[in-house]
Amino acid sequence: MSFKGLKPISYGGREVWPLVEGGKGVSATNHMSSGAWAAAGGIGTVSAVNADSYDPEGKIIPQVYQALTRKERHLELIQYGIDGAVEQVKRAYDVSNGKGAININILWEMGGAQPILEGILERTKGLITGVTCGAGMPYKLAEIAQRFNVYYLPIVSSARAFRALWKRSYSKVADLLGAVVYEDPWLAGGHNGLSNAEDPRKPEDPYPRVKALRDTMRAEGVPDSVPIVMAGGVWFLREWDNWIDNPELGQIAFQFGTRPLLTEESPIPMGWKDALRDIEPGDVLLHKFSPTGFYSSAVRNPFLRSLEGRSERQVPYSKVAAGEHTVQLDVGVRGKNFWVTPADLNRARAWFGAGFTEGLRTPDDTIIFVSPAERAVIKQDQSDCMGCLSHCGFSSWKDHDDYTTGRLADPRSFCIQKTLQDIAHGGPIDENLMFAGHAAYRFKQDPFYSNNFTPTVKELVDRILTGD
Repeated sequence: MSFKGLKPISYGGREVWPLVEGGKGVSATNHMSSGAWAAAGGIGTVSAVNADSYDPEGKIIPQVYQALTRKERHLELIQYGIDGAVEQVKRAYDVSNGKGAININILWEMGGAQPILEGILERTKGLITGVTCGAGMPYKLAEIAQRFNVYYLPIVSSARAFRALWKRSYSKVADLLGAVVYEDPWLAGGHNGLSNAEDPRKPEDPYPRVKALRDTMRAEGVPDSVPIVMAGGVWFLREWDNWIDNPELGQIAFQFGTRPLLTEESPIPMGWKDALRDIEPGDVLLHKFSPTGFYSSAVRNPFLRSLEGRSERQVPYSKVAAGEHTVQLDVGVRGKNFWVTPADLNRARAWFGAGFTEGLRTPDDTIIFVSPAERAVIKQDQSDCMGCLSHCGFSSWKDHDDYTTGRLADPRSFCIQKTLQDIAHGGPIDENLMFAGHAAYRFKQDPFYSNNFTPTVKELVDRILTGD
């Protein structure tokens, strides 16, 4: 028996549990985890964000970029992305053994999203049931899904976002709308859709937001049988019992992104898994350091703290004396056209004396102070850019037209491709971005994980189905 009589739903021509594995890139969700999730009767999700490929011996092929220009490296990245995801999908389908369903997840704001998605679907016909897509407004998702006859599952954080997508595009391909994923911006891990109208410090109850989403879907003629997938903060189903079989909400499914990280099949390194067991409430930070420009949530480890420190060592400046900017900055910069307040001059001198001797300009007419070693890493990473985003604040890359955002590269951010590749493949967890949802502290509290127990995916799904 499943919790509260939780019933399977029809998806892709078969019955599956309304339990979705959240796709996590880079390489934090792969064929092993997603195939096993599908084999357990749910919807497994292969992350198609720069997924791993393998050599003839089964070893992961490092994604090394040989080309000299960013545009050429971007083309290398697209090919890596297609080849890796195709390999992962084929393997996941085999692992699923004909059960459940296999989706792929892409970020619309990743570099080359459209050619990568089209390349994957062209080479995996009959293997993928649906495409989950967020991080941006993927208007073209429906027409691509229609061309390859797969479902599409847009990720939104508000009814307003869904209405915009529906009016402009999705209403023309209504029959392939597989589900709408509501990703709670205050609870979910990774990037989210927090808008300027919402306060990152004031979480909102997801229930009225999901009800508003369902009301919008109904108003547009979307039947209640099309699920809304609740994503973010989901741990025990018993905590969501008033969502199940609730006529106000229609069909509801639940996405689990954080819990599947700690399974036998999870591909993340052991150091990352061990760290999850020690997370305390408040250790996951909703921040805006990502080069995407979106808010995202990650563990507040030394890597994230260093970014916080970088932004705290920041002063605004003018190119001429104006207003309160009455003194010239005399540390960390070359030239005399940096006018600051007397108080900020004293702060800058203190940072300089503490070893943060290098001043770097930002696009917002401020200067941050970093160490010489930090400056060298920032400059090298910006130089090595391979175009992993459609628009990158850190390197000022853009994946179309003239290939530049036209803005000054922002040293307050970081190379997201570099750090996610590194942590996923065994790099130091304290020196890299470690995504996690805000419920990750529950690993330490949940007796299911006591005595360092690590479940298989099947054991986890079975446990979830009990309500726990």
